[in-house]
Amino acid sequence: MKRYYFDYAATTPVDKRVVKAMQPYYSEIFGNPGSLHKFGQEASAAVFKARNKISKLINCDYREIIFTGSATEANNLALRGTLKALISNYKFQITKTDNRPRIIISAIEHESVLETCRDLEKTGLAEIIYLPVSKEGIVDLKKLKEFLNERTVLVSIMYANNEMGAIQPISEIANIIHDFKNSKLETIARHSREGGNPEIWIPHQVRNDRSDFETVYPLFHCDAAQAFNYLNCDVKDLGVDLLTLSSQKIYGPKGVGLLYARRIMNQELRIVNGERIIHNSPFFIHPLITGGGQEEGLRSGTENVAGVAGMAEATQISFDSRKKESQRLFKLQGYFLNKLKSIKNSKFILNGPKIGEARLPNNINIYFKNKKDLIFKLDFVGFAVSGGSACSARMAKPSHVLRAMGCSDLKASESIRISFGRQTTKQEIDKLLVVFKNIINGIIKK
Repeated sequence: MKRYYFDYAATTPVDKRVVKAMQPYYSEIFGNPGSLHKFGQEASAAVFKARNKISKLINCDYREIIFTGSATEANNLALRGTLKALISNYKFQITKTDNRPRIIISAIEHESVLETCRDLEKTGLAEIIYLPVSKEGIVDLKKLKEFLNERTVLVSIMYANNEMGAIQPISEIANIIHDFKNSKLETIARHSREGGNPEIWIPHQVRNDRSDFETVYPLFHCDAAQAFNYLNCDVKDLGVDLLTLSSQKIYGPKGVGLLYARRIMNQELRIVNGERIIHNSPFFIHPLITGGGQEEGLRSGTENVAGVAGMAEATQISFDSRKKESQRLFKLQGYFLNKLKSIKNSKFILNGPKIGEARLPNNINIYFKNKKDLIFKLDFVGFAVSGGSACSARMAKPSHVLRAMGCSDLKASESIRISFGRQTTKQEIDKLLVVFKNIINGIIKK
């Protein structure tokens, strides 16, 4: 039986061009990048070339690219690393509940963000604010403004949701955070003019150019694992301090991810009481994995040279094909839904935003009333779809994303996600539509 893959949001097949780019680093150029001899320097050059290539594609300094073992690890580094740096740099001590650093995330984040924050909350290291979303899955910006306060050290909002494709207004969120920082500066300046000493909880960065003076916190992290294939990920345009990417979502190898981490322009920091301290690291985050000090000291361990080279090639290919592929999938997305509507007795609900600018062009999340076990019925006849995040699909729990959007437990547990990719063709979609027709009409019952 021939099988058809419609779960590209879970993972993507490795592009043949990527496999070719990786091949030399398995047995020909096999040295340790940390070694000083020729073998090591060849491997080190490959890692540098990959870092430099990706940095140009997202518009940052090559030293701001931190390779990790996955997007999950990158998200953990952003969240836990921010708190670790805060506590270490400023000798901060949590003495009471209302003295905890605040982290703001959306209620529909990926499990690697959501569960990490729950753990930080459980252990008392941070206060976590879970921003509500609309019925379309878009973050409530009014609530964000409401919850930002002087204890907020990090805001983490995903660029595009992995389950139902909702695209968040990242640049607008960045502007809200920027405006909040400026309001803190105005408070500092006003108290300075009045001869007072404001009780600003978070220390602030001192730059040589006072006109460019901004407070350090809150930092802004964005999980862009689902976004890179289709959306602009220029970190300057987005206005983010930290950004996560995943290799396996862009037709690269599994086991590789990265975190963009903005470097501090001036490493001299000042606390409001006038005491000056020097940041030992050029970053606002501290490492979770220590050892040999690889990856700018933020992620120790011998680099996965083949994986890194593969991710760089995959990133370049996705970047170059982004516009054309987005347009192609957008047409297929609309074609599928229109044909599905035309099937007799086809009663379904599209979860998330309507087809258009607020939704990824490869994502369709739908609920069929009174049609249970669709994933298994489709798989039985050779069609692979999913119920949501592959990281939690085996737990058989209602989708936390759909529940946050106001869906009932029944709807959240029985909705399915169909996601297209490079290999998806109109002919394959037509075959999927025939299967849906047969299921709806009771021809396929198992």
